[in-house]
Amino acid sequence: MFCLSESDTFYLYPYPTDMRKSFYSLSGLVKNEMGRDVHDGEAFIFVNRSLTSMKILHAEYGGLVIYNLKLEKGCIRLPDLRLDEGDPPPGRLTEWQELVLMTQGISPLEVNRQPRWQPRKLKK
Repeated sequence: MFCLSESDTFYLYPYPTDMRKSFYSLSGLVKNEMGRDVHDGEAFIFVNRSLTSMKILHAEYGGLVIYNLKLEKGCIRLPDLRLDEGDPPPGRLTEWQELVLMTQGISPLEVNRQPRWQPRKLKK
């Protein structure tokens, strides 16, 4: 329960999503639109058109979990949605830090990141 961390892989669905969708409808988007399998343990992020609601679909021990964020004020600030070469269409590989910034209302485009050493297997 509540198993999301920076060790997980996150994919941001770059199109507005109907927030009435639940487990099976979001799983269908993952499979049919993103070309991924929700049971592989990756987390999938969906945001509505007005950027006031976010759902994260994740397969955890025992079944599927949806984390749901509904903002009372303000909007979610998305990272640059240009797809990288390695990203599966139309998903965008997203880092844990970007997810945290989105949920906190901080624009990922305006953040100035300082260089840090990373082990070879984590470098992108």
